[in-house]
Amino acid sequence: MTQQKTTYDRRLSLFDGTMVVIGGIIGAGIFLNPAIVAERTGTAGLTLLAWAIGGAIALIGALCFGELGARRPQAGGSYVYLKEIFGPLPAFLYGWTYLLVVNTGGIAAVGVTFAGYACNLVNLPAEAIKPLTVGAIVFLSGINYVGIRPGSITINIFTILRLVALAALIVTGLLAVGAGTPAEIASSTATSRNVFAIIGVALIPVLFAYGGWQHANHIAGELKSPARNLPRALLLGVVVVVTFYLLTNIAYLNALGVDGLAASTAPAADTMEAVLGSIGGTLIAAGIACSTFGFLGLAILAGPRIYQAMADDGVFFKWAADLHPKYRTPAGAIVFQAAWAILLTLSGTYGQLLDYVVFGDWIFFGLTVATIFFYRRRESATEEESAVRAWGYPVLPALFVAAAAYTVVSSIVSNPFNALLGGGFIAAGVPAFLYWKRR
Repeated sequence: MTQQKTTYDRRLSLFDGTMVVIGGIIGAGIFLNPAIVAERTGTAGLTLLAWAIGGAIALIGALCFGELGARRPQAGGSYVYLKEIFGPLPAFLYGWTYLLVVNTGGIAAVGVTFAGYACNLVNLPAEAIKPLTVGAIVFLSGINYVGIRPGSITINIFTILRLVALAALIVTGLLAVGAGTPAEIASSTATSRNVFAIIGVALIPVLFAYGGWQHANHIAGELKSPARNLPRALLLGVVVVVTFYLLTNIAYLNALGVDGLAASTAPAADTMEAVLGSIGGTLIAAGIACSTFGFLGLAILAGPRIYQAMADDGVFFKWAADLHPKYRTPAGAIVFQAAWAILLTLSGTYGQLLDYVVFGDWIFFGLTVATIFFYRRRESATEEESAVRAWGYPVLPALFVAAAAYTVVSSIVSNPFNALLGGGFIAAGVPAFLYWKRR
């Protein structure tokens, strides 16, 4: 008698999917990156323009990923699309980079950020940061091990807390009698000759702050009616995030002014403290701790679906291909991810590794959206697929691919040495791929 293969459990609703999209985007970036953007633009008008352009690019990306998810509602997301269109090697290099650095390094980095804020809130010594980070990784990995529903509920709770924290920050900043004025916020002193270059360098931190909607595609195998709910979740989630991000930047500019924002190392804390004093700093520290903890849970949930798909294709450890017979989760992949993220945390190498390969994230973003052109050429859409096709084809997908390429080139130009090392790390996946294929 043949044993029936365990499959993913489709238990996530449209609301759950939307929370995954929002939770995958909002991390620590919106609390820190606006200062970098303001420093690079020099004017309030260009600062808001950069965030608006980044939001438009994110919306286009969400539309494109919505179509891809409707076409292939399977766990693994980008890995699945890249494998089908460009072949197993590019898909493996995506999974290789995501597993060894992008996701696990992000887990370590965000975990340390969470632990740092948490320790400050409860007056724990700095020596407690790494143990607390490890504890958070183990705790959240355990929650995700025992089922998609417990992991999703955790994400929902902390995503709502993140939105509450941002709403409090927005209201506080807008009520502040600070350095910014409506005229200053609407102004721009840049000339037409240099505005393109200014926006280009400003978009790098903006687009990294907007990245993360792709996590919803990774869990497509666990969404109810994914062909309908995944595109909706992506669109709703990104619209919510863009709205909150623009309002947050207006609040920063109103409270601090563009010069104050550019000079700030902690704009969220400075904005809250400008109105509420020390209690404002404490409140936003709690908000950032909640935000980073929620983002940590989302990264731990989504990543193992990619590694399980790789293992199912024979290019990763065989035991990682199996789903838990009771919990229907990629249990082996979850344990491996947790162990590697903990190793990166304890070694302290995650920050450097992320600097090397973070530009690769947008290489794979661009390649993933480019698969739409090939899918449309070789497949006739079913009635269900045609209802969720990305708007504006082929112009909008082409614009997204161009924006991704521009981001990658800008990252390389701004730090060619890191890009060279990162390219070497990604290329090191080629012999690993050949090893797995031989096995």
